Amino acid sequence: MTLLLTRDDVAQVLNMADCIGVVEKAFGELATGTAVLPLRIGIKPPGGIALYMPAYLEGLGALACKVVSVYKDNPTKHSMPTTIGKVLLQDPETGDVICVMDGGYLTAVRTGAVSGVATKYLARDGDNLVAGIFGAGVQARMQLRAVAVARKLKRAVVFDPYPEAIQGFIEALADLNLEIITADSPESLLMQSDIVCTASSSSTPLFDGNLVRPGTHINGIGSHTPNARELDTAIVQRSKFIADSAEACLSEAGDLMIPITEGAITAEHIYAELGDIVLGSKPARENGDEITLFKSNGLAIQDVATAKLVYDKALEAGVGTNFDF
Repeated sequence: MTLLLTRDDVAQVLNMADCIGVVEKAFGELATGTAVLPLRIGIKPPGGIALYMPAYLEGLGALACKVVSVYKDNPTKHSMPTTIGKVLLQDPETGDVICVMDGGYLTAVRTGAVSGVATKYLARDGDNLVAGIFGAGVQARMQLRAVAVARKLKRAVVFDPYPEAIQGFIEALADLNLEIITADSPESLLMQSDIVCTASSSSTPLFDGNLVRPGTHINGIGSHTPNARELDTAIVQRSKFIADSAEACLSEAGDLMIPITEGAITAEHIYAELGDIVLGSKPARENGDEITLFKSNGLAIQDVATAKLVYDKALEAGVGTNFDF
């Protein structure tokens, strides 16, 4: 029998703290070599792109593939979302597909979770930290949820050019019981923030990197193509740069690739991968003045670890529908 999990089913059993835990383990496996992570495969039919993201995690006993499509005309032509995702989870002993689940909510949570892991290891300690969030969409919300798990926050500051989006952001996060205020400019956000998350759709830098305060930790999330970047050359140069995957950053991340093309840095500017930091093979933050920068491209190990977590929790809770092919 195969278990079918809808978006609501996934949301019912998946929480941020648990997701941060399994994503942290997945990056540890990537660093120790017990993970198999091919580069994502992209196919471009007319009108869109289809991406295939497989991975295997030996320690977690997780084998899966996420299938994601991005079709920009879907909302107007078909009344469907631009981005659609499904995850096929397999039994690593038999290869059989044991679960098919919606990938939309799962992707949002696991993307937040990796920032939670990075923040846990790289942000300064303290009980009165301020999180600054660029963007007010779904992923921006997940970023704040994850950072709030990783660090005790005094408040959060959000900047977005659309005031209505900020109001929705604040309302959606009321359960955090955290003061959330609006920044009137990127500069204002930077001056107040100890932890900064960029979760926008911008293809050009969001702020002047020279204005980032010493000791800030940054999670770069929104941009993930060679010609787009949320972070300017100045902040990349000033930061201790940690990649989710060096290979992915050097082939997909404009935040790093553009400064390299400019001649401002070289590939050796990558200090470590996140898995190295998790395992302690490379020191994380070494003093209170360092600016640390984590760049996320989104890796299939995050999806696979989270899918296994969701499946196990769904079985325990009796959630989902069984069907026989």
